[in-house]
Amino acid sequence: MIHLYYGDGKGKTSAACGLAVRSAGAGMRVLFTQFFKNGSSSENSILSGIEGIDVVMPGEYHGRYKKMDDAQKNAVCENYRAFMSELIEKAGDYDLIVLDEAVSAYGYGMFGKEEFLSFLQKEGCEREIVLTGRSPLPELLALADYATEMKKVKHPFDRGITARKGIEF
Repeated sequence: MIHLYYGDGKGKTSAACGLAVRSAGAGMRVLFTQFFKNGSSSENSILSGIEGIDVVMPGEYHGRYKKMDDAQKNAVCENYRAFMSELIEKAGDYDLIVLDEAVSAYGYGMFGKEEFLSFLQKEGCEREIVLTGRSPLPELLALADYATEMKKVKHPFDRGITARKGIEF
């Protein structure tokens, strides 16, 4: 089934990590990956040490999409398209695949939309797939079996408190 954790609130990646740990604890094989992140988030160090969880990153980090120039966007697109093709080939080796921030990568057109939708339709019937991100396009919501919206009501960032290690990253 396809799980979609989305919205402007905190907890999307945390929920995905929790499901990855639960699945590994049940003997499932888990692939965990993140788009638009540099791999230094605290969850990666613990997840990569858990038997049954493979943490794989797409390569070079270019920062926030909105701050990238056209050359960086093109490089990321090329990288993410190749990476997604690799993930699609490896999918059969896993019971749960976490694609953290794939909602954003999909929305920005960073990999082939038809290829990705076909992957979700096929693999979502064979294994669990988790997608996270802020604003899913309608076709992702339609494909999801679980759709959970994380809505920000209040957050310390609103008071100028920046992200804290171990809490937000």
